[in-house]
Parts: sequence; structure tokens; C-alpha cells
Amino acid sequence: MTPAQALEKILRSYRQYYNVKTQEVEEPFAAEAAFHSHDEQYFLVKSARLAEADAHEYVFFAAEDSLSLDRVRLLEETAWERGLSRVRPHANHRSTDVVLVLLAQTIDPDAADYIRRIKRYQSYRFTLQGWSAYHVIAMETSTGNLICNKRGRNLRKLLRNIK
Repeated sequence: MTPAQALEKILRSYRQYYNVKTQEVEEPFAAEAAFHSHDEQYFLVKSARLAEADAHEYVFFAAEDSLSLDRVRLLEETAWERGLSRVRPHANHRSTDVVLVLLAQTIDPDAADYIRRIKRYQSYRFTLQGWSAYHVIAMETSTGNLICNKRGRNLRKLLRNIK
């Protein structure tokens, strides 16, 4: 399976719940997806609101022939910066997660080690106005190997299903 074919399969599953954008996506990404959730808790009537929470997730997809260490660094830095630029912390902001999905025919061993060690987290006003976490997962489409950082483990099931 080529990275482009894998990308199409993944985007099909994301389209159910996310706003997926494949046209006019800024380089170096092939596609983007966004998810927004607003939750309210109230007592008896909606005007007696107890709590509100906003959660957001921005997913960046890259389909490459080969992933080198330099390319992974560029992609992960760009995705993190673009994701954080969309964060609007406020009293009801719970979280804004940034996800990077890398699909490549081959992944260099140095790049794989780097992906496993990626740790990024940002809190806003000591988490009183929420936080941002970074989930990264990569798939070597020639072998089906999955590589992820600690927070990206929850994405394994999604990528295993596209094989």
C-alpha cells in the first residue's frame, strides 16, 4: 500500500466526526482535520448552567515516500506550532490536542527513535484555562510498522485497521 492510499483510508474514518480539509492545505501537509466539542451541565433548566467545557483537536496528515530525521523534525515542529496558534484559552477551555499522523513508505531508524521520544505539552494559566497535548504516530506502509510517542498510543487501533 502506498502512503497516498493509506491516507485516503484514514481520511474516510476521520470524515465521520471531523471536518476534513484536503484542498488548499498549507505545505508540508497533505490534509488536515479539526474536531470541536462543547459540553454543558445544567441544573433543571438550561439557564441554571453549572459548567461548560470546550475541547478541540487538530490533526495534521503527511504522506511521504521516505521519512528522514530532518523531515520528521520539520513536520512535527510545524504541526505543533500550527496547532498551538489555533488555541484560544478561556475559562471554559478544557483542552486543545494536536495530532500528527505520518505515513511513509520507509522510515529511517533515527527518525523512528525521534518520534518515540517526542514530548510536548502546554498548560494555560496552570491548567485553569486548559492544556494542549501532542500525539504523534507514524506508519511505515511497506511493512505496516507503527511508531508513536507515548500519547500517540491511542491512535494505534485506527492505523491497524487500514492495513
